[in-house]
Amino acid sequence: MNYDQLLSKTVSELKPSGIRKFFDLVGEMTDVTALTVGQPDFVTPWHIREAGIESLERGKTYYTSNAGNLSLRSEISRYLQRRFDLCYAPADEIVVTVGGSEAIDIAIRALIEPGDEVIIPMPSFVCYEPIVRMSGGVPVIINTTFENKFKLTATELKAAISEKTKLLVLPYPNNPTGAIMDRDDLEAIAEVLRGTNIAILSDEIYAELTFGKKHVSVATLDGMWERTIIVSGFSKAYAMTGWRLGYLCAPAPLAKQMLKIHQYAIMCAPTTAQFAAEEALRNGDADIEYMAEEYNRRRRYIYSGLADIGIECFEPEGAFYIYPYIGKFGLSSEEFCSRLLLEQKCAIVPGTAFGECGEGFARISYAYSVKHITQALEKIEAFVKTLK
Repeated sequence: MNYDQLLSKTVSELKPSGIRKFFDLVGEMTDVTALTVGQPDFVTPWHIREAGIESLERGKTYYTSNAGNLSLRSEISRYLQRRFDLCYAPADEIVVTVGGSEAIDIAIRALIEPGDEVIIPMPSFVCYEPIVRMSGGVPVIINTTFENKFKLTATELKAAISEKTKLLVLPYPNNPTGAIMDRDDLEAIAEVLRGTNIAILSDEIYAELTFGKKHVSVATLDGMWERTIIVSGFSKAYAMTGWRLGYLCAPAPLAKQMLKIHQYAIMCAPTTAQFAAEEALRNGDADIEYMAEEYNRRRRYIYSGLADIGIECFEPEGAFYIYPYIGKFGLSSEEFCSRLLLEQKCAIVPGTAFGECGEGFARISYAYSVKHITQALEKIEAFVKTLK
């Protein structure tokens, strides 16, 4: 068999995830202190797990509606109204998906045809660019900067728009930098987009994890709701990563087409997870507050710890990542992280895993206990001393 002829050229040319490479290396070693995974170290709260268990005990193991249980979509609608002043109709403007990742995939595939341009601010989550390429689209990368707090600026956006621009990805709060966009930032972006036919894919999976400022959705701004697709889910806010449940919200004409892809590719999201998610939305506000407070404590601790070591950092305002500048040590991001792993058995992720502009940076997750973070800081400090 000639597999080169069989395989899609587009897929074959995609680079493997840089995050996965380091996960695999860590998996081959023992006694590694890892700050790599973007996953809460909290167990899903018991009342949420209990709701899933009860659904199984009652035999609720059948397919749901393609778009998800209407009762869950209704809870999502109420939650978004209550927490973020967003209005979406449960019947035809919300689709429940297999994690936020599926929502991103079907949103891009429903919009993008060969040659369409998609603007993607980087550094950002690893999936946007590959999905655009697999859809035949053309990624247009905007490299955000430390000086601008890794925010997308209106000037940068305006310069990147062409007659082929179809979609803007707005990934805030941001993985890996921890940057957020406040209302004034978003208003400037909205002003550029008004009068165009450019859609927005707003990835708001970390919306509940902002520190000092409440998250503002671009869809709440004048003229933006009708062009915005919101992607979110339960993994980060409710510590439900393994349940694989997310959702998208969009105007009905857009959601209808995204639902088609979901119908053919997936059928429906996991039934048990849907019942658990209903409980999370109804009674999980206290869980969100507790975990967010703990992440904030860890955020302050690791920011201070890295500064004490002499590593310059942008102070993150959202998500649970910090993005230190390591370029001054004379190593590439890949070299720094590889040597730190091999010499100190401490794992962090090279910034280049999130775009070429990540050179000189690394992503550190603080979704770990303070004890674990302390061990990692000690190892990082020991490694840095060998470089001076």
